[in-house]
Amino acid sequence: MTPRSIPAALAAIFVCAWGGNQFTPLLVMYRDAGYSALTVNLLLGAYVVGLVPGLLLTGTLSGRFGRRPVALAGVLASLVASLLLAAGTFGVGWIAAGRLVSGFGVAVAMAVGTTWVTELCFRAGAAAGTGARWAALCLTAGFALGAAVAGALAQWGPLPMVTPYLVHALLALLILPFVFRVPETGTAGGYAAGQFGGLRHPRFRRVIMPMAPWIFGSAAVAYAIMPQLVADRVGQWSLLYSTALTVGALVAGTLVQPLAKRLDDAGSARAVIASMTLMPLGLLVSMFAAIAGSPALAFAAAIALGCAYGVALVSGLLELQRLAAPHELAALTGVYYALAYLGFLLPSLLSLLNSAAGYPVLLGALVVVALSGTAMVLRCSRAHLPAHTTADENEKELAAAG
Repeated sequence: MTPRSIPAALAAIFVCAWGGNQFTPLLVMYRDAGYSALTVNLLLGAYVVGLVPGLLLTGTLSGRFGRRPVALAGVLASLVASLLLAAGTFGVGWIAAGRLVSGFGVAVAMAVGTTWVTELCFRAGAAAGTGARWAALCLTAGFALGAAVAGALAQWGPLPMVTPYLVHALLALLILPFVFRVPETGTAGGYAAGQFGGLRHPRFRRVIMPMAPWIFGSAAVAYAIMPQLVADRVGQWSLLYSTALTVGALVAGTLVQPLAKRLDDAGSARAVIASMTLMPLGLLVSMFAAIAGSPALAFAAAIALGCAYGVALVSGLLELQRLAAPHELAALTGVYYALAYLGFLLPSLLSLLNSAAGYPVLLGALVVVALSGTAMVLRCSRAHLPAHTTADENEKELAAAG
């Protein structure tokens, strides 16, 4: 294994995440261009249509054919998605197609990229959990930098509906050759269908599942809903403010991830509990921001929700790796992220319900739902612990395969 192997695999995750989130801060721009709030939120959530099937399939495909070919397909899909989005000036259908294809790219980064980096780190002799933390860090950094660059280019660059996407396409093109040289870690044909012990484990159902949808549910509230609620208070700076909320939430999510590792404990779910405590607090602040129409409160809510996102993302991955057997790690990571991305449909759902109840009421209802999830995790935090640490088994198996 060459010293560049792990950074190149991390770069694949980073560039796919960049492509997946570059659209988010531009929601205000598309609103100003004449698209309705519902259309914009549907376009935001459209990539879930490509992402969720991708998450459920690509882990299995990488088990059959290896990690590298699927990862390469993901980076290529991310590149093509940006070209489709750049063609969005010809019609909304191009944007929808671009969002869907970018969802597949993000799915590969999450399910296959995370597993690939984890396996590479095991083979390099890194401590258990290192790969998951590095992958989560690069995923969040890609989301943040993609949003920051796209927002800045849209605010001050030429052709704001085209240039951000072309910059990402160029970056993806540059990264592809390096990804091609990363060694394979999976065993082609080694996947055994139907063996999902981790998925049936009570701890998956009672600790990971109640938390997972809030990972991206919190992010969606932070940088898709909050900017819309205070847009009239920031005037001509609405695009820049939207970018600041997106980047602020994701930077907070990045900075807090080392804390998630320190909180993680194999004998309890205290890191998951910490994330599920931050979640309703952030939603409560967002409710007050909606009532007051305050940009400052909205920014505070985004930071709190970003912290909840960061802790939840890492703690869930570490919990999952203690449950997953080596042969099912990629597939279960895909299932985990599929559950997480259900939360990204929140903006569309809240837009549909907004005519029946205003955003303050809807956000208040989310506080209650989040608290019920927190209570469920608390009840099961010390129950159904794995009888052994499968992360250690993974390390032994991967070391033997290497």
